[in-house]
Formats: sequence, structure tokens, C-alpha cells
Amino acid sequence: MTTKAYRKFNFEIHNCLFSLMHLKSVYIFFIVIFMTNTISKAQNNQSVSYTLSFPQPHTHYVEVEMRIDHVNSNELEVILPVWAPGSYLIREFSKNIEGFKAASASGKPLNCNKIRKNAWKIETNGEKNIVARYKIYAFEISVRTSFVDENHAFISPTGVFMYTQEAFNNPVNVSIKPYENWSKISTGLAQSSSDKNTFTAQNFDWLYDSPIEIGNQDVFEFTAAGVLHEVAMVGGGNYDINSLKTDMTKVIEESTSIFGENPNKKYVFIVHNYKNGGGGLEHLNSTVLGAKRMGYNDPVIYANFLGLVAHEYFHLWNVKRLRPAALGPFDYEKENYTTDLWIAEGFTAYYDNLLIKRAHLINEDRYLQLLGEDIQSQMNLGGDKIQPVAEASFDAWIKYYRQNENSSNSQVSYYTKGSLLALILNLEILHQTKGKKSLDDVLKTAYFEFYKEKNIGFTSEEFKGLLEKTAGINLDTFYQDYVYGTTPIDFDKYLGYVGLTLKYIVPMENPSLGIVANKSNIITKVVRDGSAWNSGLNVNDEILAINQQRIEDIPTALENRKIGEKIDVLISRDGILKTITVTLQKDNNNKIQIVKKDRADKDAIKLYNKWLKN
Repeated sequence: MTTKAYRKFNFEIHNCLFSLMHLKSVYIFFIVIFMTNTISKAQNNQSVSYTLSFPQPHTHYVEVEMRIDHVNSNELEVILPVWAPGSYLIREFSKNIEGFKAASASGKPLNCNKIRKNAWKIETNGEKNIVARYKIYAFEISVRTSFVDENHAFISPTGVFMYTQEAFNNPVNVSIKPYENWSKISTGLAQSSSDKNTFTAQNFDWLYDSPIEIGNQDVFEFTAAGVLHEVAMVGGGNYDINSLKTDMTKVIEESTSIFGENPNKKYVFIVHNYKNGGGGLEHLNSTVLGAKRMGYNDPVIYANFLGLVAHEYFHLWNVKRLRPAALGPFDYEKENYTTDLWIAEGFTAYYDNLLIKRAHLINEDRYLQLLGEDIQSQMNLGGDKIQPVAEASFDAWIKYYRQNENSSNSQVSYYTKGSLLALILNLEILHQTKGKKSLDDVLKTAYFEFYKEKNIGFTSEEFKGLLEKTAGINLDTFYQDYVYGTTPIDFDKYLGYVGLTLKYIVPMENPSLGIVANKSNIITKVVRDGSAWNSGLNVNDEILAINQQRIEDIPTALENRKIGEKIDVLISRDGILKTITVTLQKDNNNKIQIVKKDRADKDAIKLYNKWLKN
């Protein structure tokens, strides 16, 4: 019975019952409740199970069999999500589907039609048990998309598993038929006690948050914070298992100490090692990481990897459980808008390097260097004067993952800007409470209040109220200036609370074209209000000569030039030669370092040590 038919039937029942005037109202009430619950249970009894197979993995296909049991309607709609939680972009996963067909459990073909870009309607003809089959092309390397080749299969669930509305909140089974010599399956899903290749999710939300790795990955385990952790290393590499166990344990236990508990019994790291891998995606009890295969013995690359581990692991609290109200329950068919990604992602970005510093995996100087690089990057970003971070959060769906040559001039990253707001909020709370409270306390309190006690997401106002309560001050101006506005952050004020300041490294008075160009001297970016911007040079212009002199590289051609000097730049624009006169302007990029004040007072030093847990 469809939802519409159910509602009509239910309405007729009510009318019929209430027309029986000789019955007492209390009896009518209980009959209505009984019949409504009976219908509801019939509708919600539907179950879905899948079988995945890879008969020709070198062709990059996964074959899906979807069995739907206890169907109670003449028409059944099956739907594929259009996005993956944690990655805020409509990815149109249905573009990879081929050969969708449906039949009864006995094999009788059923009519089915595509009714939307990501949905199919099956005419059931009264059949109670239905089998749908389709193939997914999977050959995109990322942490959020499926990939299949002769070596392994990685299943990113939202791009593979269709759902029905009726079965969405019911348990789901997934059986996997590994290809020939593939012997291992790594996933956060619960393994069946009777079949090692069958797994169960308590509902579709859990299924969609449980990536699956199938192949011959190098698997090792360790226990940290009382939780069993599995690491599946895919693609080889020069990693040392003992070092990873030791250092990942430090990250995990430092993260857990903030919240006071670890909500998982088991957690799985799926690490894809490539020549130049990177990135990560968080899940409820697992994560997928990209790493550089031969980078584990490079101290900087290895520390960056541990920072990625910290980032994605911290997400198991911040965003997967403690979350903005818009981020769950999800609507998998459209954008889920929030202005608070600067909290969900930005705060996590703040804690990743802070956690590996607290865990003594990088030293104090390196942490301050990384922090200074983020501040410098934000200060030099043209978009920081244009786009508030709340707007950047809301527009993630159309901007963050679709950047173009002008993005740095017009937008900010809710990761970087959010991490810097987390920094100054943390320092403000430490200052206002004389070190008794910090941002750690805000997140722990929010986790227990919104997730553990209420199991709901927070609103912007609620989170702001919790920040104010912890700090003991009003944050209206802070939010107006930094969250909903574009006022430059007064970093010296906040860093001063812990005895630090920004040291500006004054460059020589050199002119700049205000561009980024590739090795062929083709412009790839024009900086807002710079020399090129104001003179009319464009992205994709090829710079051939300056003042009638052929150039080899742009920096050399600008040597000994002066600010205010006019130069004639010969370019090729779409194959047409053109000369543009450019007035050279000063290079306005800030170059800064975070340094300790010469005479920091005792209170500032105390807060500094409290902040970094020295």
C-alpha cells in the first residue's frame, strides 16, 4: 500500500468507526489505534538485503543484487542517494548505474521504469518478494567514491546501495562474493556469526556510513582507549606497523580524553596508499584515508598523515554525533543546508594539529609554524574580505567542491577560517576563565547535552549560547564580525592572551604582477586588486614578452622593476596576440611568523601551557 493509499484507507476507517454512534468513544479510540498500528507494522515489515559480486573486476564493475521482501504495494520505488555525508556536493551517483531490472523471487520479470534521475518504479503485480539487479561502474579514485580493479574493490555505500522508503529504518544485510583470490573484507559493519562474508547494518543510515574494502589488504589491529581498532592498508607502502600502532594510539587516546568516552566498540581505518594520495572521509565507526605510499619515512609527510588520522578520528564525535541540526537525519536526495560547517569541519581542522602536538608527535615550534601558515594563508586570501564563513558553510554545495580560477578572490574555506575561529574562541575562553575552561569543555558539554541526552542536532543559537555560557561573556559582536561578517581577525589580541604575537616579515619593496602562472607562463589565477587585475590580464593569457623582450620566466623578467613602473606585456589570448600596459603594484601579501613575546607575564605563560598541555 502506498503512503497516499494508506492515508486514504486510514481516513475511511476513522470515518466508519466514528459513524458507529452506539459504541463508546473510548472503544472507538482503541480500535482506531489498533488498526492504525496494524497497518503501520505491515508497511514497515519490509526488508532489504544485497549481494555484491565482481565477476570481472578489471572492467571496474560491481554487480548488485537487491532482494526486497514483504512488499505490500502494487508499486515499489527504489532510490539511490545523490551525495555522500561528509562531502557536501551532489555527485549524481546514478550516472554509474547500468542495466536496472526487476523480477519476482521466482524469476518472473517485472515492469520497471526510471521516474527520476536516481529513482526507479517497479510494478510488483502483487509479488511479495522482489529481486532487483543492476551494475555500477566504479573507477574514480577518492575517499568518497567506489573503485574496482583487478587488485581490490572499495565500496562507498551511497553510490552503490539503493533503498526503499518503507525499509529505510529496518536492518539491512550485505553478502559479498569476493573475486577469486581476494581473501579479506574490512568494514565497520557487524559481521554475521554464520558467514564471514555477510554483514549487517541496523538501518540504511548505518549502511551508508560504512564503507567496505575487499581484497588482500594488509590488516593489523590494536586496542586504544578501550576500543579495538583495525587498520586496513591498501596498496602497499614503506610504513612501519609498530610505529603506526604506537602513534595512532596516542592520537586516539588524546582525542578520547576531550570527550571522556569513546562511543565505539570497534573502529576501522581503511587507508588507500597511492603514489600521491591524500584526503579523508569520516564515518560513524570507520574512516577512509588517502596516503602517499612511500611517504611514511618522511617526517613531514608522516606527521601530516597523523594529522589526517586525528582529523577524521575527531569527527566520530564532532559531526557524526555532535552535529548541526541540518546534518541528520539526512535527506539523501538533495542538499542538506547548514551555516555551521565552520563548526563541524573547522573546529575539527583546528584540533587535528593540536591533538598531534598534545600527543607529542610534533613539537611546539612545528605546531606554531603550522598555525602561522594557516593565519598567513587566511590573511592573504582575497575572499576573506568578501564571503562570511557562515555563508561559505551554506554554499558548500555549490562552491567549495566546484572551485574555479576566481574562487580565492571571492570565497573562504570553512575548514581554514573555521579552524582559526576555533583557535581564538579557545584562547578567549581560556582568558576569560583564567584557564579553568577551554573549547574542550564546550565540545564535551555539547556532546553529552545534544547527542547523549537528547540525540538531536544543535542550532546555531544553541551552540553560540553554550560558548557564551562557558566563556562567561556575550559573543554577539564576535559572531557579527567573524561568523556573519568579514571583519579581519585581530590575531594579536587573542594570541597575546598566551604570550604570543605575530611577527611580520617585511619583504623588499618588490613589485608583483599579482598572478599565478604555470611553467608555460600561462596565467592560472589573477589576484583581486593586483597589477594584472587592474590592468586587464586574464586567466589563460599566455605571457610571451615584456617590453618587447621574450621572457623565459616571469620572476626573472620582473627583476629590477619598480613599483609604479608601466610595462607592456605581450600576450596570446585565444591565439590572438595582444599588448596590455600594466602598472606594477606592490606585493601586498603578508609574510608572518608566530613568536613568543619578549616579556610574557606569568598568567600568559600559564595559559599557554594549559592550551598546549605542556
